Amino acid sequence: MTEPDFWSFVDVAVDRAGERLPGLDAAAMRLVLSLYRTSNALVYDLESAVHRPRGWSWPGFRVLFVLWTTGTPLEASRVAQLSGMSRAAVSALVNTLERDGLVTRQAAERDRRAVDLALTAAGERALAEAFAAHHERERTWASALTGEETATLTALLDKLMASEVAAAANRRR
Repeated sequence: MTEPDFWSFVDVAVDRAGERLPGLDAAAMRLVLSLYRTSNALVYDLESAVHRPRGWSWPGFRVLFVLWTTGTPLEASRVAQLSGMSRAAVSALVNTLERDGLVTRQAAERDRRAVDLALTAAGERALAEAFAAHHERERTWASALTGEETATLTALLDKLMASEVAAAANRRR
């Protein structure tokens, strides 16, 4: 038998889990495992090809991207929500991003206990440059699909994220 690789391991995992767990929903397992492995491979590629060479982690890029796309300043808790990260993770990341001159933080005007985050001018320039490279990688990944396939996959992912289980998971953040 040939040793499984990263992708063919999905087949092995589904088969072996099915042997050990009667009643396993193989299609559900394959879907979730495939989504997980695809997203991990994509994130690893983006992080190693685009963000790590700039000294950023994937989570650091996500914080900068949220600030860049929404406009700043933005309350740290809102950055956490929009980036899909915990408030504690955002707070820890902001220490590094602030030290690197990419982000500033200040007490929020409406609630002095809250913190507003904003990109610096250097952060704006750095993110714009990084996103151009990031988007080229996105286009490369998307080129494996036709336009129709891209639209179908996007619609299916939107439907999955509109489900009650996705909404409940997002509330736990």
